[in-house]
Amino acid sequence: MTFTRRRFLGLAGCTALFPAPARGQGAGPRVVVVGGGFGGASCARALRQLDPRVSVTLVEASATFTACPFSNAVIGGLRELSAQQFTYARVAADGITLVPAMATAVDPAAKSVTLADGTRLPYDRLVLAPGIDIRWGALPGYDEAAAALMPHAWKAGEQTLLLRRQLEAMNDGGLVVIAAPANPFRCPPGPYERASLIAHYLKTKKPKSKLIVLDAKDAFSKQRLFQAAWAELYPGLLEWVPLSKGGAVTSVDAATRTLVTDFGKHQANVASVIPPQKAGRIAEAAGVTDRTGWCPIDPVTFESTLQRGIHVVGDAAIAGAMPKSAFAANSQAKSCAAAVVTLLAGGTPAAPKLINTCYSLVAPDYGISVAGVYAPSGGQLADVPGAGGVSPANAPRATRAAEAVLAEAWFHTITGEVFG
Repeated sequence: MTFTRRRFLGLAGCTALFPAPARGQGAGPRVVVVGGGFGGASCARALRQLDPRVSVTLVEASATFTACPFSNAVIGGLRELSAQQFTYARVAADGITLVPAMATAVDPAAKSVTLADGTRLPYDRLVLAPGIDIRWGALPGYDEAAAALMPHAWKAGEQTLLLRRQLEAMNDGGLVVIAAPANPFRCPPGPYERASLIAHYLKTKKPKSKLIVLDAKDAFSKQRLFQAAWAELYPGLLEWVPLSKGGAVTSVDAATRTLVTDFGKHQANVASVIPPQKAGRIAEAAGVTDRTGWCPIDPVTFESTLQRGIHVVGDAAIAGAMPKSAFAANSQAKSCAAAVVTLLAGGTPAAPKLINTCYSLVAPDYGISVAGVYAPSGGQLADVPGAGGVSPANAPRATRAAEAVLAEAWFHTITGEVFG
């Protein structure tokens, strides 16, 4: 079914978190949150809003958060990286203790988090929101040195700018190749939005060039919408090669920017290799990852099924039908905060309903989206039938332009809620 994007944006706005009064901490239960992205910062602020007696500590090594949503627009030259960057000043104003350090270890038995300098932070409940790490070496030839030549740009920041600079330096008539990984990975529509906005850049700046997407899958998020848009906007410029036609990259040679598949080799002028991923490293150190590298959780409380007293939200969690996205992390964080407050008070958390919406830009004035509602079912988070949907097919360009405006509004809404 088709979902009303305006209604979804309204839901996002209605759940905005307002700063709770700063109060003395130390008398109430102690919750440590590790990771200051959309999941961690949202959870920390929600905890203080729900119960200001809870002492909340947010551990985040970076003083500035750089958002991944809309970072593809930075790569495509449509916005500056500064528009993606946010500080934690308003988070601290909520009475949350900020610890600018790297968490290196967790002792679940002693209920403590160890920082890089050896400091230990005790907790009654721990929330991990570590995002992703790259599985270096999982794709033969792709390691940290290779990423300096063939950027993944899947963590926004310097990699984002590196890919942009490479595109700007490429001669007209060059070949750009994007390698998309198998599921699961952060932001399922992300590689295809990236392909779209790079194609837009090439069309307007370097029209003799070509873009190929080598994909380890035969299907992807919003596929029909993306492919219809590509046929309309970028015919002959953008080619998608699925798994069944030899799209899976089996190895890379970074020195020559060559991507190898079972069907042949592609030597690129610019290559963006999005490799396999896993939960951020502190999750493994805490003992909350399984053999997949991700974190199994209780769908009601987001408590780890492997370590009691530790909750996991955002990209690192195995969240069933919920994708790994900023909106999903924000939604999970609020539900987790409510469950933690209830558990600290000795209560039984209620089953949540969670929402997610994801906008993608195919061009600056062409947006598409997908929305979903999720609830616990059979031990995991499952789609609520009939509650979500995607942008209508065959919609007029005015509708696509309106969705592009809504995408920008969504970004300002969620970043304002989490960091503003």
